[in-house]
Amino acid sequence: MIADNRTTVRKVLIITLLLNIFVMGLKGVIGWWTGSLSLLADALHSVTDSANNVLGLIASRFSSPHPDREHPYGHLKFEAVGALGIAAFLGIACFEILQGAVERIVQGGGSVKVSAPELWLLLIVLGVNIFVAFYERHVGYRVHSPILIADAKHTMSDVWVTITVIGGLIGVWMGYQWLDIVLAFPVALLVFWSGWSVLKENLPWLVDEMAIAPEVIHDMVLCVKGTIDCHDIASRGVVGRQVFIEMHLVVDASDVETAHRITEEVERVLEQRFSPARILIHVEPPAYKSGHITFESEAE
Repeated sequence: MIADNRTTVRKVLIITLLLNIFVMGLKGVIGWWTGSLSLLADALHSVTDSANNVLGLIASRFSSPHPDREHPYGHLKFEAVGALGIAAFLGIACFEILQGAVERIVQGGGSVKVSAPELWLLLIVLGVNIFVAFYERHVGYRVHSPILIADAKHTMSDVWVTITVIGGLIGVWMGYQWLDIVLAFPVALLVFWSGWSVLKENLPWLVDEMAIAPEVIHDMVLCVKGTIDCHDIASRGVVGRQVFIEMHLVVDASDVETAHRITEEVERVLEQRFSPARILIHVEPPAYKSGHITFESEAE
């Protein structure tokens, strides 16, 4: 049975959206007060946090795991699409940070003025970011939600960004004005790396990359009594969230009832290992032979 985790996902996204709006506003106000480029860039990064939460709510709304007439394989890819949207937002934030830093170097700008109370406020912001990141990641792994896991990675990048910015502002407070501009560049790199990680984890799901090695499925199937061979094995999806498995199965049976019993046992074994899974088996007679466990690549 496929679990529908959308209610939990929406609850988490609404909570984190409110917290991210608070963080974004506080960073923006302090950045405007102090004139800090790195802090304003960090506030821009936090704008994407809030946008990602909204995007996640939209994606979660349409990502039902249950099939219907128009979507017989369910709607779970909507979550992966939402995660790719987060990667796009991160790319935009990275570009904006780099552009602002280069403009400050070329055109110059006013000095940054920071005080101890403002640094203490930024520590509160850091604490909120850390809570949001661990909260989203914990729930995301518990309910197997790629949108929450992706957003937690994004928020964790925001934690490192904020730590970097606070370190730079402490340096500015001590008289090293150049730190504000210099630290804008590693901030951009952290943002870029976070976006790349999200893209790398979700793109294989959207392009139907192999979910389970066919050799693993082949060995498990042949352990079931009554099976002779299986071939043309294919799988897609995400193990633990939902996988689709297809194969041609050669069974030692001369009647439909026996063949059905064997395929039911094969489905039970695979479902137990890779649940939740939807399995499609094409049964073939004992005399059929095939030398291909799975499909050949074009290079071969």
